[in-house]
Amino acid sequence: MNAFRFLGDMTHLFSVIVLLLKIYANKSCSGVSRKTQELYLAVFVARYLDLFTDYISLYNTVMKLVFITTSAAIVWYMRRHPQVRRTYDREQDTFRHAILAAAAFVLALIFNDRFTIREICWAFSIYLEAVAILPQLVLLQRSRNVDNLTGQYVLFLGAYRAFYILNWVYRYFTEGHQSRWIPWIAGLVQTGLYADFFYYYFLSWKNNVKLELPA
Repeated sequence: MNAFRFLGDMTHLFSVIVLLLKIYANKSCSGVSRKTQELYLAVFVARYLDLFTDYISLYNTVMKLVFITTSAAIVWYMRRHPQVRRTYDREQDTFRHAILAAAAFVLALIFNDRFTIREICWAFSIYLEAVAILPQLVLLQRSRNVDNLTGQYVLFLGAYRAFYILNWVYRYFTEGHQSRWIPWIAGLVQTGLYADFFYYYFLSWKNNVKLELPA
């Protein structure tokens, strides 16, 4: 554990809290991509298969449980809650997320550290997380106007990945230059996808205007 990883975990947690607050308090999931949330649920379930077999620390176990349960809760709200599901913008959220999952699975079969079920699932989760935000970003571009809570949710998600890259750099220089290339490449791809959003978020903050993304 180091400061960069802790900050990454906290910004990730804040992003989930912000999204849950938006959905629970407003009884609305307008502007939120259900497909992105389903991809994140798949990411956490695949990555944390070791939850009941390998104990690392209480902190580690709690964070794994939090991310799985909150992701499942968000998907449930968007699919089953009678008020929330009526606000879901099905016509705008049309990104074919199954293609992303299939591509991530194929990559995991080809590029992995060891050809075992656990390692393939871990690699799959890394590849899938790198692109899971795409349906959300496409939805925001189509809707143009981005409400504050949705914008903050995406901002915290991007910050989480940026902190994790710093965490990997720190560990590379402090743990004998040992690193895993799969999360490095996937993390850089994921952070790059946020670059355009960060730019427009900064402009809206600087000019004190509502965040709008170009079509």
